[in-house]
Amino acid sequence: MRMGQLEICIFSAFLILLHSPNTVPVTVSSNKARVEVPEDADAELSCLFKTEKETNPRIEWKKKGKDVSFVYYNGEFTGDFTGRAKIEGATVTLYKVTQKDTGEYRCEVSAPEDRVKLGETNVTLKVLVPPHTPLCEIPSSAVTGSTVELRCKDKQSVPPAIYTWYKDNTKLSVTRWPNITYTLDTHTGTLLFDTISRADAGQYRCAASNGVGAPKSCEGKHMKIDDVNISAIIAVVVVVFIILVCSLGVYYAYRQGYFKKGHNGRSFWIPQCHGIAHISSQNLHRADDINNTNYEPPQYTEDFSHTKSFML
Repeated sequence: MRMGQLEICIFSAFLILLHSPNTVPVTVSSNKARVEVPEDADAELSCLFKTEKETNPRIEWKKKGKDVSFVYYNGEFTGDFTGRAKIEGATVTLYKVTQKDTGEYRCEVSAPEDRVKLGETNVTLKVLVPPHTPLCEIPSSAVTGSTVELRCKDKQSVPPAIYTWYKDNTKLSVTRWPNITYTLDTHTGTLLFDTISRADAGQYRCAASNGVGAPKSCEGKHMKIDDVNISAIIAVVVVVFIILVCSLGVYYAYRQGYFKKGHNGRSFWIPQCHGIAHISSQNLHRADDINNTNYEPPQYTEDFSHTKSFML
C-alpha cells in the first residue's frame, strides 16, 4: 500500500471514529447522590457535566415534590433559595438548611450543539434534626395488679429517636429477665407493665436520642403504687345493691298503680293507733263529709276486727 493510500485510510478511520455513536455526548453526574447534613448547616448538591460540542450549556436545578419547583433557573436562584445559595459550575450550595429543604433535587444540563441535547442527575438531601425534649406520659399513681403504660415521644427528631427509660436515675434494661415485670419498646417509647406491683413505684423519666446532637430527657415524675382497697369495693357493692332493691320496689309499686292519680276504687290500708282502718280511695277527697251533721264516728270494740270501716 502506498503512503498516500495509507494516509487516506487513517483519515477516514478518524472521521468514522469522530462520528461514531460511541463519541461521548453531554453527560451529567454527581459525586454524592445522597447528602445528609444537620439542621442549620450548609449542604452541597454536586452536579458534574461534560459536553460533546456545547461550550455554553444551560443549567437548571429543580426540586421534586407534589409539584416540581425551580431552584435555579435562567441564571438565578428562585423562591425560598433566593439569597441563600450559590452555584459553581453546576454544583449548588444551600446555606443554613432547614427541614423544609429536605427532598429530591434534579440537575439538568442542556447542550443544543450536542447530539444528545439534555442530561440530568438526581441528588437527595436529608436534613437531620437533633432530639427535642420528648413528651412523657407518666401516671402519678396506679393500683397493684393493674396494667400500666408509660409513653414517651419526640415527633421532631430526624432520624426518628431511640428511647431510653430510667427509674430512679437507673437505666431500665430492654432484655426480658424472669424477674422483670415490664416490656420496653425503644422505637415507640412505650414502657408497659402487664401486672404492676408495689416494687415498681419510683421516679420515671425518658430520654430521646438519634445520634444528631445531645440526647434530651423529659422531667422525672414519681409514680405511686397503691394496694386494692377491699373495704371500699365492698361498700360500693352494698350501696349499689341497696339502690337496686329500692329501684325494684319503686317499680313494683308503680306497676301496682300506687303512683297513679285516682285508683279507680282500689283501696289500701293505713295503720292507726288502735288497729288498721280500711279506707276507700274513692272518698279520700271528700273532706267536706267530715263536717256533715249526720256523720257518726265509728264505734270501736275491744277486739277490733276488719269487719267495719269508716268513711272520710
